[in-house]
Amino acid sequence: MAPFLRILGIETSCDETAAAIVERAADGAPNVLSDVVLSQLDEHSAYGGVVPEIAARAHVEALDTLIEEALARAEMSLSDVDAVAATSGPGLIGGLLVGLMTGKAIAKACGKPLYAINHLEGHALTARLTDHLDFPYLMLLVSGGHTQLILVRGVGEYERWGTTIDDALGEAFDKTAKLLGLPYPGGPEVEKAAARGDAKRFDLPRPLVGEARLDFSFSGLKTAVRQTAMDIAPVSDQDVADICASFQRAISRTLQDRVGRGLQRFLHEFPNTPEEPALVVAGGVAANQEVRRTLELLCAKHGFRFVAPPMRLCTDNAVMIAWAGLERMAKGFASDDLDVQPRSRWPLDQNAERMIGSGKRGAKA
Repeated sequence: MAPFLRILGIETSCDETAAAIVERAADGAPNVLSDVVLSQLDEHSAYGGVVPEIAARAHVEALDTLIEEALARAEMSLSDVDAVAATSGPGLIGGLLVGLMTGKAIAKACGKPLYAINHLEGHALTARLTDHLDFPYLMLLVSGGHTQLILVRGVGEYERWGTTIDDALGEAFDKTAKLLGLPYPGGPEVEKAAARGDAKRFDLPRPLVGEARLDFSFSGLKTAVRQTAMDIAPVSDQDVADICASFQRAISRTLQDRVGRGLQRFLHEFPNTPEEPALVVAGGVAANQEVRRTLELLCAKHGFRFVAPPMRLCTDNAVMIAWAGLERMAKGFASDDLDVQPRSRWPLDQNAERMIGSGKRGAKA
């Protein structure tokens, strides 16, 4: 193997346009040479959510410039990179098309191999870049569209232990915010309001708590928030704060049960792990301090190492896409043909039961 490998990463799966150059030494040591992300928050805030057509157009307008900036920051040209890695799914199909087609064009023009990367694999492997984790470990993915508990056995080896059967946790935060008239993006606004609320005022449901399976459900909790607000309407600012605090408390208790059972299963299946077992949390919801505190306490209770990559690498970024490509190159995975197609849904665990949140097309809405 060469003394190091360098990859250009491209990420356009939702509403961030991103490009990065990442280097991997022969011994596995990573080095982020550049990391450029352009948020589309202002473009979508007026609509209360991401508008796919607007997102795709923004990617078209920004991506070439961002790639040039990533190369300039790394003091490199395209001829200096060894491969191109672009997100191929899951995500908004229009955005995926922009990034993957750009990656294909660069790979073809420069004679470089192309790696079409699963966005979720990027999240799953980021902790190996930031914290040098060994396999296996457990990952809780809590992004806007996914809530999954995944066993990470190795590069390309993933086993989904639990997923949401309805709304993802990030969606529950955003929908709760919208119900209560809070601005977009909803997650940070709910957390901000909760900080001045009484978490014990409303006894909201904790779906699936006590069940042996490791799946999640948040639709009923969202419905309970709506009913609570209707019962006390018109709601005051303090009412909103109390509902948000009670909502976060219900989320916390739910995660304690669901993830706690996952940690116990990991210890049962891997009793001889040579090092301290690890729980990795990834996705934008990992920024919520109540969620983090809950998971940190849970890990301490069960003897797990709590690993949360820096927030900029928990949300959508191209560093994780480049790193996933580097991990695949280092393991000898074949590159992808230039006719590879983007996938709006793409589960990490191809053998997982079809369910909402699993990433499989055709799941019930």
